[in-house]
Amino acid sequence: MLKRHARAACTALAAAGLLLAGTTAAGAATPAADPAAPQKSATATLRPGDAPAELLTALQRDLGLTPTQAKDRLAHEAEAGATAARLRARLGAAFAGAWVDGADSATLTVATTRAADAAAIRAAGAEAKLVSRSLADLDAVRAGLDRAATAETPVRYVDPRTNTLVVEETRPGAAAGLLAATGTDPALATVVRTAAEQAPRPLYDLRGGDAYYMNGQGRCSVGFPVTRGTTQGFATAGHCGRAGTTTSGFNQVAQGSFQASVFPGNDMAWVAANTSWTATPYVKGSGGANVQVTGSVLQPVGSSVCRSGSTTGWHCGTVQQHNTSVTYPEGTISGVTRTTVCAEPGDSGGSYISGSQAQGVTSGGSGDCTSGGTTFFQPLNPILSAYGLTLKVTGSDPGPGPGPGPQPGGTWKAGTVYAAGDTVTYGGAAYRCLQGHQAQTGWEPSVVPALWQKL
Repeated sequence: MLKRHARAACTALAAAGLLLAGTTAAGAATPAADPAAPQKSATATLRPGDAPAELLTALQRDLGLTPTQAKDRLAHEAEAGATAARLRARLGAAFAGAWVDGADSATLTVATTRAADAAAIRAAGAEAKLVSRSLADLDAVRAGLDRAATAETPVRYVDPRTNTLVVEETRPGAAAGLLAATGTDPALATVVRTAAEQAPRPLYDLRGGDAYYMNGQGRCSVGFPVTRGTTQGFATAGHCGRAGTTTSGFNQVAQGSFQASVFPGNDMAWVAANTSWTATPYVKGSGGANVQVTGSVLQPVGSSVCRSGSTTGWHCGTVQQHNTSVTYPEGTISGVTRTTVCAEPGDSGGSYISGSQAQGVTSGGSGDCTSGGTTFFQPLNPILSAYGLTLKVTGSDPGPGPGPGPQPGGTWKAGTVYAAGDTVTYGGAAYRCLQGHQAQTGWEPSVVPALWQKL
């Protein structure tokens, strides 16, 4: 076993306000060029017309735009940003914010606390709005709220459209309490109620090979990110924890808990993550680079295989034997694969990958990464099958069937783990599985002869 406990880990570790041109720090105006004077086009400088097709498509999809509106919006926003920046420099302390409106962002509005600025704003092609509080004043009040805010008032910002502070609260009265505690005039604030479960939180990625900690003490490594329905998590070694063991991530942030675990006999487990963590189709490779996972086809003896772990990082070797039995002091495990890859305590549970195919999770071994050694991994496919997990892979996750379009019928199903020798029907024909893997959309028996033989 290669789980690292806290004491060993500690020993190892012991060894081992934007200023724009034309403003002063106090926000006072300094001489600036007339905003109405001819300027080099921001569109020509920033070239929004060169936006990639993927970005334009996403704008159309998410903002409900036509292709023309998407292109015009980027051009208008480039010009609006430049105009607003010049006006901010000219207005100085009177500046109260700027914003664009319209599907294509064609209308720029600039707010000011000084009525005399309206003519210059209109001359620059923007609409003017006279308000009572400057952006700098409201930002200063917000900074005071920030120093006293709690998780019950999770978001605070200046809304230039309403010329107020917006304070979100997850409990009735929390915002009023914050305003009172800081001596803030309630007239300055707009309070918005937010459900506690919708409050902001940090978001972290699950990645094979990264560290996680059990009950705040021992350390193991993530095997492979997985999903089970809408729940996200990861497969790992059973000896790292029992059902109910809580985990924190590589950053010591609460992560989830073990849902099921077997050891000895096998060495398999899976952890369900909380909503702060998202499964990714990656393993941490050499130098921290992401290595993509595209499937779980088990490779034959002699194949190259690389391992990622939180103690020793990325190391490679070859597969020596499958279906090996090993007796640890805690008992015997069967069905593991023997390799020439080195590993050390803390690497337990980490990823073994061959090419882009997930192979298994680190169980145990002998030696180290200085002198070399032998390690064993628990194959991944039995973990996926035992717990009904779906491996996170590049592209679309396996769905309940062979994908959109006509359904050819048969017993083959995406998401099912097949072993060599299993037979299925698909599209009116029978097929035999040649290599163990988890089926996914695009790997239908009729199109992947490397995995299926037609009978």
